[in-house]
Amino acid sequence: MDFSYTSKVEDLRQRVQAFFDAHIVPRIGDWHREVDEGQLPVSFVEELKTSARSEGLWNLFLPGLRDDEPGTALTNLEYAPLAEIMGRVSWASEIFNCSAPDTGNMELLHLFATPEQYQEWLLPLLNGEIRSAFAMTEPDVASSDATQIQTQIVRDGNDYVINGRKWFISNAAHPNCRILIVMGKTDPEAETHRQQSMILVPMKAPGVELVRNIPIMNHRSSEGHCELAFRDVRVPATALLGEEGSGFALAQARLGPGRIHHCMRSIGAAELALELMTARAQERKTFGKYLHEHGTIADWIARSRIEIEQARLLVLKTAWMIDQVGTKAARKEISMIKALVPSLHTTVLDRAMQVFGAMGISPDTPLADHWTWGRAMRFFDGPDEVHLRVIARMEIKQSRAALDASAAYLTPPLRE
Repeated sequence: MDFSYTSKVEDLRQRVQAFFDAHIVPRIGDWHREVDEGQLPVSFVEELKTSARSEGLWNLFLPGLRDDEPGTALTNLEYAPLAEIMGRVSWASEIFNCSAPDTGNMELLHLFATPEQYQEWLLPLLNGEIRSAFAMTEPDVASSDATQIQTQIVRDGNDYVINGRKWFISNAAHPNCRILIVMGKTDPEAETHRQQSMILVPMKAPGVELVRNIPIMNHRSSEGHCELAFRDVRVPATALLGEEGSGFALAQARLGPGRIHHCMRSIGAAELALELMTARAQERKTFGKYLHEHGTIADWIARSRIEIEQARLLVLKTAWMIDQVGTKAARKEISMIKALVPSLHTTVLDRAMQVFGAMGISPDTPLADHWTWGRAMRFFDGPDEVHLRVIARMEIKQSRAALDASAAYLTPPLRE
């Protein structure tokens, strides 16, 4: 495995960073002001998107992108360092049309959309003309076990009728959100992993209600983590994504690359936190010493560097494995990064906040917002405990064949 950047990737990194420095960082204050005033979409986002697309920095996340589709097809390994740069500012990935949940939804549609679904939904998403949401999590069941989902998708002649509740649905409050990919049960009597299906539901379909935009840690996202109600929502049978009973498999296909994106953006946020912490530690003194001259702060800086490097290498290995052998074969590594990176994210951000003191929990730095998102990451795409369980099960399964060999390393009992 060689994780050095190719000339192609290094060129893209420099171009993304240059665009970032010239167009995104100077607008951070403007973005916050408009969002605080309730302005959405933010007035200059479309202008920046147009500029990014004109510079060839568009749809960088989709390995299967065709030559006749807008954007640049990159492998997961090639895209990873670009996602890291985007992760330094929470809203930056939208500018490159690389923001979740749109990326995962575009991946699904790219793999499974019918020609009609492609024209109606995927093409506008690829062009950045609309946004989307993925409606899976439910308030009444532990959605970390997707087999428990209760939303009903019932066939009625040439239509499907949908009833249920979803919550923490990211992007649903965005005024440009036009389409929902909804996961529900089409056959509760089928085999456990064949009960679920996915269906495309227009946001404005009769019976779809946006109940509320739920704050996370008292932080309200302008784009939303929303509760939605579906009451006798009727869509044509042609809105089914894939086949009946394929929903669970589609969800697994969607989550693999998405976790690479999330984790690399988190590493970008952690890198920013380390930079800010290191700079602050050289500016402030306590008890006659600069902060970095105190052993605890020096340890935090060193440990943060070590942990970020370890996490980045594991994520790059996972991206490489997905590219080489596919999502299924990389399942353990995907769970490993999902269990590791959110904790790294919050740990490094927490250290930086402590070094900044009161300023670190104020809006004067990006630290508190990044920390909040990192804490939320320990739930979405599966909580830590589920991923740890997956890793342990796979380790135990893999060890059974080697039990006799490993037993040779044990000191035998004394014999009389």
